[in-house]
Amino acid sequence: MSNLVAREIIRPLNHHSGAEKFALVGLQPCRLCCSPYRMQTFPTLPIDASLPVLLAQLRLTNNLVLEAPPGTGKTTRVPAALLNATDKEIWVLEPRRLAARMAAKRVADERGEPLGETVGYQVRFDEISSPRTRLRFLTEGVLTRRLLADGQLAKAGIVILDEFHERHLQADLALALLRRLQRTTRPDLKLVVMSATLEAAPVVDYLQAETLRVEGKRFDVAIEFAAREDQRPLAEQVTAALQQLLGQKLLAEKLEGDVLVFLPGAADIRRAQAACEKLAREHDLLLLPLHGELPAAEQDRAVRPAEKRKVILSTNVAESSVTIDGVVAVIDSGLARIAGHSPWSGLGTLTTQRVSQAAATQRAGRAGRTRPGRCMRLYTQQDFQARPSHETPDIRRLDLAEAALAMHAAGVTDLAAFDWFEAPAAAALESAETLLRKLSAIDATGKLTATGRAMMRLPLHPRQARLLVEAERRGVAAAGATLAALIGERDLFARNLFGEGNQPQRKTAQRTGPSDLLDRLDLFAEAERVNFAPHRLREMGLDVNAVQAVERVRRQLLRNVGQVTNLPHTTDDALLLSILAGYPDRVARRRSVKTDNAEVLLSGGGAAQLAPTSVVWQSEFLVAIETTGGAEEKNKQRQIRQVIRQASAIQPEWLIELFADELQETTVATWNAPAERVEVVQRMSYDQLVIDETRVKEIKGEQAAKVLAEAALQAGLQRFAEPERLTNFLNRVSFLAASFPEAAIPALNDEDVKAALVALCEGLRSFAELKAAAGKAGLIETLRARLTNEQQRMLAQHAPESVSIAGRRQVTIHYEQGQAPWIGSRLQDFFGMRETPRIANGRVALVLHLLAPNQRPVQVTSDLAGFWTRHYPAIRKELSRRYPRHSWPENPLQS
Repeated sequence: MSNLVAREIIRPLNHHSGAEKFALVGLQPCRLCCSPYRMQTFPTLPIDASLPVLLAQLRLTNNLVLEAPPGTGKTTRVPAALLNATDKEIWVLEPRRLAARMAAKRVADERGEPLGETVGYQVRFDEISSPRTRLRFLTEGVLTRRLLADGQLAKAGIVILDEFHERHLQADLALALLRRLQRTTRPDLKLVVMSATLEAAPVVDYLQAETLRVEGKRFDVAIEFAAREDQRPLAEQVTAALQQLLGQKLLAEKLEGDVLVFLPGAADIRRAQAACEKLAREHDLLLLPLHGELPAAEQDRAVRPAEKRKVILSTNVAESSVTIDGVVAVIDSGLARIAGHSPWSGLGTLTTQRVSQAAATQRAGRAGRTRPGRCMRLYTQQDFQARPSHETPDIRRLDLAEAALAMHAAGVTDLAAFDWFEAPAAAALESAETLLRKLSAIDATGKLTATGRAMMRLPLHPRQARLLVEAERRGVAAAGATLAALIGERDLFARNLFGEGNQPQRKTAQRTGPSDLLDRLDLFAEAERVNFAPHRLREMGLDVNAVQAVERVRRQLLRNVGQVTNLPHTTDDALLLSILAGYPDRVARRRSVKTDNAEVLLSGGGAAQLAPTSVVWQSEFLVAIETTGGAEEKNKQRQIRQVIRQASAIQPEWLIELFADELQETTVATWNAPAERVEVVQRMSYDQLVIDETRVKEIKGEQAAKVLAEAALQAGLQRFAEPERLTNFLNRVSFLAASFPEAAIPALNDEDVKAALVALCEGLRSFAELKAAAGKAGLIETLRARLTNEQQRMLAQHAPESVSIAGRRQVTIHYEQGQAPWIGSRLQDFFGMRETPRIANGRVALVLHLLAPNQRPVQVTSDLAGFWTRHYPAIRKELSRRYPRHSWPENPLQS
């Protein structure tokens, strides 16, 4: 008895049924009768010696962080020891339903009481407690709802957050809300954070807490890695590892040792169980699964001691939440089903991923609790070393909509400024709040709306809650509750040994209907008509456990809604509207209503494919409820595209009914390139999805003019204006601005040209009309109109288009950027002129290009007088020789 703790338990004998109370009373006589009692003993655990220290610390401080490895007994012994430390209730947060139930049962057993007396539990849709219950094991989400229902937590004196190292989102949320409460109206509330592999410093700083570290009694565990990456199916790898263990001394001589196998999920467990059956028969082993989907009796069987050696095939629930005595060997797949979320449905997802080094270490430690053990890792040492040290906290990777709704319900309007234990990413918070606003759960200020308060009654994701609230308002609560349960639980269709869906093949080429959810609702109704008989469900191709889970959730949901009987006028439309209310951001429109066209356009942008198994093939508008990534071949490249597995039809007018404020009416002008004309369309849009459009005959507005102008610019201005004249005009204005800086004349640029073109396009709809308009007023005149009257006068006077010379009435002046203005004409045209023509009020002399009869310049000069005296005599001789028929006077000034 040196290593045992004696517990004196009253065991009622013959005349008391097993349902009657057991009571822990020390050495007191039985209070129920005079029957004798017998002594029941429980083993000492490493935590027991530290309980007095823990109690002493908690008397001096309100916050305590306890670090203790798995198997030390912290989950069961600490809460029970604290019962005398407060006259209020003790609430223990557990990360999983299985852990909450089994921990509560273990503590009740150690106290010699039935579950529901002093010790009880409450998990989602399941509770065992009584008015006498003082120690409650709760899942994290349940605590959050209790905190929202009673903002003061009046009944609770101590709250314990167990296995906090797993960093579940609800645990982070609960810690933040509890700390907020403690700092405001409940300074007496005591918080205990317990963890197996926690880096304690951040939590200690956040809570300003004391710490207590308890070392477990650990034995050496021999770690074996795979020599190389194994390509065999996981079930075959497990069988080979078990065969190897059975041939080793560890188990061959010590028959009492059990084997714990860590596998990702239930489907992997089923496969491994089937693969190991022959080996189990040969060695007289019990093959026992352990995961959250199992009935309570089967979970208990896996954990309880057995007469035979056990091989427990478990998910990661056995890492830290559940302690299994007798395990001396571990086979670790290194994989787990990690919680995530679908960015489409917003609901939780589970994907198979590699566990962290910390999780792998915890798994191996399960083999060394009572004696030296062995751990066989089905992956290489290099693989282990490449893994992250710890799991990424949920708050960094999960959907925050449910947590954000809870925070708003708690009165927190500015989530970004809230004192989180670890603040989530700003983008993730904004995404969550955007969804809540779309669901009408919060208003623009962050306050909970009436709809939001109704949603908070329901232990559901905000999408499901919004669906059910709308169904309740429309008198279809019973069917709405079933739909919400169908969305939240796994699919009804049975899965084979390999975890693959066994959805029946369609009897016709394509079965159609209004909704994949309503299709499943009909299946569920058929299952209900056969009273959920397992054999009938299997005949229907349905998963018995999935159907039972949906039924269990549906019953619980109906307790939270008012009208549970569908009204006589119930129609599918009411349910389809309710589905839309829960998925306002997942509206889609089929690109074509042809039954062979699976492509849909999404209101959030982009496109997706409707899965062949969907029944929603006759509706143009729909809601995408569940999607997965699919691959398609395009231009010989494999691309991933969203595939809509479940959809529900809607009518566009329902968007007006539910989301009138989200609809936008716009007039959009587009360019019809083949016809070279503008087409104007009035559109009604929901987010980025066009719901309705009408073509407008009359062209008005700046938008249509801009579209025509942009098309003209792309086509080239030469089609509508002489490029040389346009460039010359722009350079004239630039020259004027440079010559008269005091006048502050703006230099026109390409943007001004574009603006002038838009102005010219006003009221026009085609290139043909633009050409006609350009021929009348012209683009240059439109540009000239952008100048003031005074600026136009200065332009004509000081930067004229042309100038008169002796031999011609007008010669065009060429203006070029960075050069002086110039004119060009035959040399004879300048005979009789003494001085160079000047512009800009005489400030600038023109550059003269003096041309020979062949139109090539014989001289370029801005000093005409100097040319006559210095260069003309020599040039005259040459020109007379080359062009004898032309007159080349000796004195050109007298001609």
